[in-house]
Amino acid sequence: MKLYDHPTAPNPRRVHVFMAEKGIEIERINVDMQKGEHKTEAFMQKNANGQIPVLELDDGAHISESISICRYLEALQPSPTMFGDTPEDIGRIDMHLRRIELLLGRNVSTSWVNGPIVAKLGRFEQIPAAKQQSDAFVNNFYARLDRELSERAMIAGDEYCIADITAMVTIDFAEQLVGLKPDPALTHLARWREAVGRRPSASAS
Repeated sequence: MKLYDHPTAPNPRRVHVFMAEKGIEIERINVDMQKGEHKTEAFMQKNANGQIPVLELDDGAHISESISICRYLEALQPSPTMFGDTPEDIGRIDMHLRRIELLLGRNVSTSWVNGPIVAKLGRFEQIPAAKQQSDAFVNNFYARLDRELSERAMIAGDEYCIADITAMVTIDFAEQLVGLKPDPALTHLARWREAVGRRPSASAS
């Protein structure tokens, strides 16, 4: 198998961390996003959306979308589980994963698209009001996570899972490249970030 990715992009990092937790090694092929390699005709035959990561299987088939890739790898190597063992665990983890993706990730993306780094690229019309709204939503969601983490060790319970990977990658990206750093007063969120950041997989890239 081959994984087409980029070392600094958040979605490939999610797959990297997942693979590190599983102890899975896959050949990685860097796609130079600055040169637009992900939008070439050849690459879009692998993923019509022109996005990374993309997993190329041994038979030449392709799987895109980071969670879809992780689910495929989980099916190949179920242990240690990142998506849950029991029906209740699977449902609970998926619930929290969807919340992180749809509520936090979507608003971080809006702030990114309407932020200063993307503005310099000139690819999108900036909408300051959209960024102001999404910034506020992200900070409110940080506060919500802090309250929830006062009651449990990890995002979806006491065990580290795909929801923690997704939240870590999203918040790291928000802080480093979007300027949305969590308030230091959110001590439960800070405790969780320190815990997940200490895991050897956190530095996978």
